[in-house]
Amino acid sequence: MIIKNRAIVEDDWVILRPGEQDAPLSVPVPAGQVIVPLAVWQAQREALVNRADVGVWLQSSDRPEALLGDVGKFPVIAVDFPKFADGRGYTIAYLLRERMGYKGQLRAIGDVLRDQLYYMQRVGFDAFMLRADKDINEALKGLSDFSESYQASFDQKLPLFRRAERGAI
Repeated sequence: MIIKNRAIVEDDWVILRPGEQDAPLSVPVPAGQVIVPLAVWQAQREALVNRADVGVWLQSSDRPEALLGDVGKFPVIAVDFPKFADGRGYTIAYLLRERMGYKGQLRAIGDVLRDQLYYMQRVGFDAFMLRADKDINEALKGLSDFSESYQASFDQKLPLFRRAERGAI
């Protein structure tokens, strides 16, 4: 189960996580909906490029620009959060949405917790795979923790001071 578009839904995608010793070129990519690491995509691009059932996931150390020219091909792009305190995935998501124009499902995977969901959606995530030990029903509430945001971001282009009506002093 994942949270997708503010609802809890079944997850039909498999995330391929090869071992550290596996060479990206030799990692078998199974049939069906599968999300492969960026390194596997890059090594096996010619074999995978025409598959509509392949997505890609980025490590927090990966550069989203590595997907230039291919970003529109993916029905899903996932960003891995290796630990709660690693915020690089927020930047990756923002760059994918704002600068690269990605329109498909943008999924947060890894060490994803309730406290992060509101902020993740602000930068463009629309799907969340929570850590296995967390309650997905409780986490869903995290998307509505705040009614208003001060800063501009992907989901709200104007900061609050530009949106608020000003009365006479």
